[in-house]
Amino acid sequence: MQIPITQTYAETLGLRALTFVASWPDALSRFLVLSGADSESLRQYAAAPECLAAVLEFLLTSEDLLTQFCADEAVDPRTVHLAAARLGM
Repeated sequence: MQIPITQTYAETLGLRALTFVASWPDALSRFLVLSGADSESLRQYAAAPECLAAVLEFLLTSEDLLTQFCADEAVDPRTVHLAAARLGM
């Protein structure tokens, strides 16, 4: 069953993804380099839809991270893609 991807659901998934990425120091470091952010700006904008979309899109670029996140959160990778698209609108 497909969960409707509301703005609230997409933001919640994005926050869970940020927590997941932050728990992997190498992944967090790579995300910061690729996004051009630093830890202070990440803390400041962590809840912004654009930031959450970037985190979800980052997961989509790494099959290993995406697979682990989806297993941990019991979500389909397609849901991550749809949430990223919803937040990027």
